[in-house]
Amino acid sequence: MKAATDGAKGYRRLVPSLTALVEFEAVARLRSFTNAAAELGVTQAAVSRQVRLLEEMLGVRLLDRLHRNLKLTKEGEVLYTVVSESMGRIAGVFDRLSTGIDDEELVLATTAAFSHFRLMSSIGALKQMYPNLRVRLTTTMFTADLRQNEVDAVVRFGNGTWKDGTSYLLFEEQVFAVCSPSWIEKHGMPETLDELADCSLIADDPTSEGWLTWEQWFRALGGRPGKLKYGLRTCLYADAVQAAIDGQGIMLGWSRLLHERLVSGELVRLTDATLTLRDAYYVVVPHGRSITPTIESLIDLLREAAGVA
Repeated sequence: MKAATDGAKGYRRLVPSLTALVEFEAVARLRSFTNAAAELGVTQAAVSRQVRLLEEMLGVRLLDRLHRNLKLTKEGEVLYTVVSESMGRIAGVFDRLSTGIDDEELVLATTAAFSHFRLMSSIGALKQMYPNLRVRLTTTMFTADLRQNEVDAVVRFGNGTWKDGTSYLLFEEQVFAVCSPSWIEKHGMPETLDELADCSLIADDPTSEGWLTWEQWFRALGGRPGKLKYGLRTCLYADAVQAAIDGQGIMLGWSRLLHERLVSGELVRLTDATLTLRDAYYVVVPHGRSITPTIESLIDLLREAAGVA
């Protein structure tokens, strides 16, 4: 009994103020004393005082207080990650106990193209593995700070290094020209980049970060296209894919996104010209959240569905 009591005293000695930790987490997540105070229902001065109390206890600076912004120091990032993760787990337990619902909810964010071509089929398989799982999807166009969004994981295309989460590689990408078999039957098979550049192309507006235009693709492969012929422009990649399947022209095919369409023969490759991208697709779990067995299963399903061994 004495040992247990000593342990409790030691714990309180190391973490003397849970209030300070709660208020620091809000400031670190929102990057604002004002917004943190509004969320917590206290004054800005009180929040600032609690954060300074933590800094004095630890003997380190947790925040760089810039003119119109706050930036976490290295020590602040370490503390925020642990505190946020712990609070997230506690909040999850409170939610389950208070509602009496044992179902797990998985909140995912991704682009519309990835959701349409890659995610939906894997979500179906995931729900078969976890029958009580509830999934909520949110569509993103540009990379948003995960500290400002209540998601369990986000799919991103990039170099795998983001300050707001831990990245898990899904798969790399290659991009090449694709069209329908009917288009080849009607127009013939272009053999070179120059011949390809003279064909009727389908373009989709590069509204997402990391997206690739026809001009960029040609130049990356050493081609010097003149004025390209666009028979159709779309805002959505899904519309471009459907137009290509319907035989309306040639589009840029992302190999992992269109894996099933290529395997089925709905779309076929044109020429051997292939651009292997430096960036790749990642699942990113926000700092403060642990990768769960459900997310691990989803990663495996996504890789398998995209033809990654």
